Amino acid sequence: MNAGIDLAQHTPMMQQYLKIKAQHPQELLFYRMGDFYELFFDDAKRASDLLDITLTARGKSGGNPIPMCGVPYHAAEGYLARLVKYGVSVAICEQVGDPATSKGPVERKVARIVTPGTLSDEALLDERRDNLLVACCRQENTFGLAVLDMSSGRFSVSELTNEPALLSELQRLRPAELLIPEDFGGEWLPDIPGRRALPPWDFDSESALRLLCSHFQVQDLAGFGCDGLPLATAAAGCLLQYVKDTQRCELPHIRRLQHDACERAVAMDAATRRNLELDTNLSGGTDNTLASVIDRCQTAMGSRLLKRWLHRPLRDRVVLEARRNSIAALIQDYHFESIREQLKAIGDLERILARVALRSARPRDLSRLQGSLAILPTLQQLLAAIPTEHIRGIAADISSFPTLAELLQTAIIDNPPVVIRDGGVIAPGYDAELDELRSLSSDAGEFLVAMEQREKERTGLSSLKVGYNRVHGYYIEISRTQAENAPTEYIRRQTLKNAERFITPELKEFEDRALSSKSRALAREKALYEALLDRLNEHLGALQLSAHALCELDVLSNLAERALQLDFCEPEFTDSGCIDIEQGRHPVVESVLDEPFIANDLNLDRRRRTLIITGPNMGGKSTYMRQTALIVLLAHIGSFVPAKRAKLSVVDQIFTRIGSSDDLAGGRSTFMVEMTETANILHNATQNSLVLMDEIGRGTSTFDGLSLAWASAIELADKVKAFTLFATHYFELTVLPETYPCAANVHLGVREFKDHVVFLHRLEEGPANRSYGLQVAKLAGMPEKVISAARSKLNELEQQAIAPVIKTSGPQADLFASPTLSAVDEALADIDPDALTPRQALEALYQLKELGDK
Repeated sequence: MNAGIDLAQHTPMMQQYLKIKAQHPQELLFYRMGDFYELFFDDAKRASDLLDITLTARGKSGGNPIPMCGVPYHAAEGYLARLVKYGVSVAICEQVGDPATSKGPVERKVARIVTPGTLSDEALLDERRDNLLVACCRQENTFGLAVLDMSSGRFSVSELTNEPALLSELQRLRPAELLIPEDFGGEWLPDIPGRRALPPWDFDSESALRLLCSHFQVQDLAGFGCDGLPLATAAAGCLLQYVKDTQRCELPHIRRLQHDACERAVAMDAATRRNLELDTNLSGGTDNTLASVIDRCQTAMGSRLLKRWLHRPLRDRVVLEARRNSIAALIQDYHFESIREQLKAIGDLERILARVALRSARPRDLSRLQGSLAILPTLQQLLAAIPTEHIRGIAADISSFPTLAELLQTAIIDNPPVVIRDGGVIAPGYDAELDELRSLSSDAGEFLVAMEQREKERTGLSSLKVGYNRVHGYYIEISRTQAENAPTEYIRRQTLKNAERFITPELKEFEDRALSSKSRALAREKALYEALLDRLNEHLGALQLSAHALCELDVLSNLAERALQLDFCEPEFTDSGCIDIEQGRHPVVESVLDEPFIANDLNLDRRRRTLIITGPNMGGKSTYMRQTALIVLLAHIGSFVPAKRAKLSVVDQIFTRIGSSDDLAGGRSTFMVEMTETANILHNATQNSLVLMDEIGRGTSTFDGLSLAWASAIELADKVKAFTLFATHYFELTVLPETYPCAANVHLGVREFKDHVVFLHRLEEGPANRSYGLQVAKLAGMPEKVISAARSKLNELEQQAIAPVIKTSGPQADLFASPTLSAVDEALADIDPDALTPRQALEALYQLKELGDK
């Protein structure tokens, strides 16, 4: 409500609006007036801008018109969907009073608050992506995190020990709405449109514990594995209270709290998720991502679960081996085909059941639920033929609900309307009272015709007719000349110029029944519908368990189909500390190529832990590195992998430093971004981590870049001892294996013919000997005159920077044969003091190298 508004200046209805708005200052208030939701004052201006709807005016405040705009109530969902995408919350204010009995404005109250993180309506959600509400609080450098998927009831907590870990989790979760205390100090947090700061006391851990125990009907949280997590408990309590406040209803679908311990998962920071393009590409789209290649799930809920697996690979070998064994069993005898055929008809049970619990399920939700329940017995028969323990467990969780399936089939018509509001949902024959009320409404015409004929014959009045109008209801009309002969039981209702209208006790009784039958039928239908929701909620726990099992079955059968279709192999885990891949492939690149993908091997173990990868741009270094990470990641979700053979130990983290871009919003240059990501890797990687480093140091000067790349490679190889793929254009790094035996040189092969190059994309042992910069520039379409000028400059640099400066005998010969730092050091001793300085000479050499010279 605008400051300074005098309620006395307004009509009673606007006073009611302003009082309700004062209780919801942060939300747009959708105020129901007849067939529209209206918005006033600043809300109207804001909604007009966001929704591109006309701004009008209603009445005046202090002599000024009141801004107003509105949306039709039957089209409100589309407008709500647009608002929540902007991170805007909306308070839905409904008419709850009876206009017929109200004195003054009809009573209204806020029925619910629609926020970006608490959506459950099908029309407002992306069916194949989770929509998460996250709450976070902190104590110094420790963070409590709570996560709720309102549309399924999944509720989890965790505690994190530093800012990078929190940023990584937020990148994984991508919350639609984030709740933090007002004193959080989170300027470094990612930009989340739905971020909301709440009073610090909303995160009180003792109040939170009481609320959670009350909701779950438990004494403490030990049974959920969440005991001893005060910050996580505080975040969870704040989140649960926020949902209760916004939804204003019971939350029976939130049945348990799960502790997501970070040590169970393979850690990936935000840069790694971005660089590996798991389900979002570097341009922000979904094409050419890992998910776009391996997600062929038959249900939307299965697709969401698969994406959760991709973003949270596991370290638990027992779980991973159970999944792989299940995939192998599904492939055997093509069991997955018949299962996927049945799953195709399964609805999005997770979200349907959430709406059932929230009592917002629509008729078509119940129709899809009925169709899904009818398929479960067939699925169980198919699963009985697959003998693995994991599949047996899934089959046990998928219950049969024959009574519910029959109830829904009997109660709901085959193709119900979208909403219950106008009726026509409950099937004929389900309820005798409803059928009678419907017949009264539909048979009114026949009754009136029969009554008119009967009364004419009984009274002998030929002008008698039975009619209806909206003002006076049903009546018997007799002409003025015959009206004097009307029976005594006829009661005069209206006098016209040429006729008299009457009512009889029989017609009055029919009128009462007929006029009220439609509204009574609708009320009866709504009551029957609510009773159906009650029956379903009695079985909510078993239904949710079945839905979760169906999700996992869908993902496993999908991975089985992908493994067979894309020629994936079953990986093997070992304790020996290695990553041994034979004929590995990049699944996304392979999917878009017209020609066969060139597969490559990788062998890393305790003795050979770092590969220095050299070779020209376009040679395939980045593809080789990324495919390694994707193979390792797929193995850690329990999937088969794109290789001929794969044997690996469990990794604890996957790090990538690939690509370059400025962080303009954060005020960081390309080099600063590069160094920040590199520092994170060097601080947090362990000997069980997989590290991909691509072109470290290229964002600064040659000497600085080379020095940083050199030092980083040594740190990873000698101190951290992580499994490392280190791609570089600094050929000087190829001498590292001479000092550090755990490092080895490899390169991506290329062949030159005259002035053209052919990229073989095949990994070869040893360092590369050229960069082929001019040839790659030519392939990129650089104008020929620019290529010629560059070639001339290259020759000039060779003459000016090498020939006059470095003598033609002695250690310089080593410099040309093998451009290593040791050779450079020896050559510096013989540089002509009258020519360039040593730094100038080396800069010239490195410029030549970057242009493609040896």
